[in-house]
Amino acid sequence: MSVYPDGWIRRMAKEARMIEPFVDKQVRKASDGQGLISFGLSSYGYDLRVSDEFKVFTNVFNTVVDPKNFDERSFVHVKASVCTIPPNSFALARSVEYFRIPRGVLTICLGKSTYARCGIIVNVTPFEPEWEGYATLEISNTTPLPARIYANEGLAQVIFLKAEELCEVSYADRQGKYMGQRGITFPSV
Repeated sequence: MSVYPDGWIRRMAKEARMIEPFVDKQVRKASDGQGLISFGLSSYGYDLRVSDEFKVFTNVFNTVVDPKNFDERSFVHVKASVCTIPPNSFALARSVEYFRIPRGVLTICLGKSTYARCGIIVNVTPFEPEWEGYATLEISNTTPLPARIYANEGLAQVIFLKAEELCEVSYADRQGKYMGQRGITFPSV
């Protein structure tokens, strides 16, 4: 596998609507000059943004986290420009961008270094060939302190890998359960 560069990502964003909305360059400052956690096209990837909707884990209802029988009461819904994740806790969010992955491509997604240096771990599963939707983002605060996440700013970088040959069965072919997800999507079996 090889990694696709910025020119290919730009072309696919325009021709195949691979990323919508697409930001053609790294954005590091707001229109008022204030610094942002960067987002947009980079040399060999795309820095996605986190939306302003978060599901923050809570133990208020004393539920059990069970991927086979998920209880939505495990979360508190937060809609804000800044989300504070409690110490040693976790939140789900979604990307601002909608992705359409071509058949011969697999992506990996890694958290941005700004957050990593603050003890914030971002876990995003690979975007499989022909998957599309908003990415559900898993954000862990590994610190003993509350941690802030800034909506509409960069959270993670998507790296696009070129397959040496096309897969026999894509995510769309097998009708994957997270196909076309729109909001923050909880686990299902």
